[in-house]
Amino acid sequence: MLQKIYDWVDERVDITPLWRDIADHEVPEHVNPAHNFSAFVYCFGGLTFFVTVIQILSGMFLTMYYVPDIENAWRSVYYLQTQVAHGQIVRGMHHWGASVVIVMLFLHTLRVFFQGAYKKPRELNWIVGVLIFFIMLGLGLTGYLLPWDNKAYFATVVTLEIAEGIPYIGEMTKTLLAGHPEIVGAQTLTRFFAIHVFFLPAALFALMAVHFILIRKQGISGPM
Repeated sequence: MLQKIYDWVDERVDITPLWRDIADHEVPEHVNPAHNFSAFVYCFGGLTFFVTVIQILSGMFLTMYYVPDIENAWRSVYYLQTQVAHGQIVRGMHHWGASVVIVMLFLHTLRVFFQGAYKKPRELNWIVGVLIFFIMLGLGLTGYLLPWDNKAYFATVVTLEIAEGIPYIGEMTKTLLAGHPEIVGAQTLTRFFAIHVFFLPAALFALMAVHFILIRKQGISGPM
């Protein structure tokens, strides 16, 4: 059945060459753990992508129940954890995955830096990777407020105070994020939700697409 569907699509779109190009792509020997134990450091990028996919899928599930307003935000999270089947597991995956993806991205960045993989001709990909790092940090910061409990509220107050300390544009940045120069309230929650669910993921998808295209074009960097 699946073969018939594939043949039907392939006859109209001709996806076989593209699929063969991906499936038959050879992996360099120095990144194959079967031949070189130290090649495990090259897995950090793939593991980061794997955790990111889990974050995306679990986040999509959470948005089906989450209500981004100050009256119902905490209640919706509580309902998700106590009433929805496997809701506590999915939220736990998303909660802990937010920390794991930062750790894996940090390890991947260290590998690239210490092995000199940021040098010519991969400078542009290094810049894209650094931007992805900041996007991930932004996702972590904006997602922290969404449960709307005391810990999230006061952590966000501290975050906004840090943003206010930016020279020249600090006050404007704080107001843009919080929706009000002084109050952390309904508009703050709504804006953080929009940034977390729409703006930052859109930027992340675009940067990841560029990242993978450059990796495919330039190849995986050689050993140090």
